[in-house]
Amino acid sequence: MLSIRMQRTGRKGHAMFRVVVQESRYVPTSGKVVAQLGSYDPHAKTIILDKEKAALFLSNGAQPSDRAARLLAAEGVTMPNWVKQPAKHTRTVRTADKRRSTTPPPPVEETVAVAPVEEATEAAETAA
Repeated sequence: MLSIRMQRTGRKGHAMFRVVVQESRYVPTSGKVVAQLGSYDPHAKTIILDKEKAALFLSNGAQPSDRAARLLAAEGVTMPNWVKQPAKHTRTVRTADKRRSTTPPPPVEETVAVAPVEEATEAAETAA
């Protein structure tokens, strides 16, 4: 069975991905690719995709991976009814009370302005 998946390329720390059609029993790094549909740069969020080829392989029964299905849907490729779109993940924070952004600010102590001793004595003498 054919699958549409992403194949990692690029140097260490700077991943780039190819969107490829590949036999599902091969690992993506094997290099045995049926067709290359395009590329995805996650750093610049750019997608280059051959939509006609992708629609052809989908209509012939190629199974897209979850991430590839999201990319294809984002580019406007019509997905068959049998392709299940991955559900939106709700992000939760396990320990929200430990985060700096959710802790209340420390109380601000009011400081009373105290006049220097020389000014205080001069003010007392002028008042008397």
